[in-house]
Amino acid sequence: MGKSYERIDGKVRTFIEAQHIFFTATAPLDGNGTVNISPKGLSGSFAVLDERTIAYLDFAGSNAETIAHLRENGRITLMWCAFDGPPNIVRVHGRGEPVFRDDVRWAELMGYFPDIDATVHGLRAIVVVTAEKIRDTCGFAVPFMTYDQDRTLHSSRFARDDDESLDTYFQKKEHIATSIDGLPGLPLPLPPLPRTE
Repeated sequence: MGKSYERIDGKVRTFIEAQHIFFTATAPLDGNGTVNISPKGLSGSFAVLDERTIAYLDFAGSNAETIAHLRENGRITLMWCAFDGPPNIVRVHGRGEPVFRDDVRWAELMGYFPDIDATVHGLRAIVVVTAEKIRDTCGFAVPFMTYDQDRTLHSSRFARDDDESLDTYFQKKEHIATSIDGLPGLPLPLPPLPRTE
């Protein structure tokens, strides 16, 4: 039977921080629009900021549905499953916001991700989520699966890009600046990464 929590702390925080993958779900306001689910999982790209706020890094890819939906309405659900150990599923329902590279909060937020080199994966945004509901459920039907390691394909693909070539890549993709349903997606041209001292 599911249980609700007031805060992301204790066993809830321990559980979600231990998982190697999580999923995000968003949708446009239009009832005929496209619901989107995305896997997220690069080690070090997720952080608990405080007992009601979490964040993850949004990297280069071939679309920007989550960003488009968040820009339109802010609704998001994140889900973690236990693929090993005791069965468990945790969902955080909340309001999300993409923080882009030219935002004054960028440098402070990047401090939560000390193991990530922002230049390697084509980092586009930091998604900050404020939790409204935090729930767990049994997860009895989730299969056992083992984690071997992160894939290196993403970093090897995007590490050779600079901001100019990333922008060229994004401009060629149909659903980066505009979502599948025509909503504004990633603002282009991509703002340059702030210089680090």
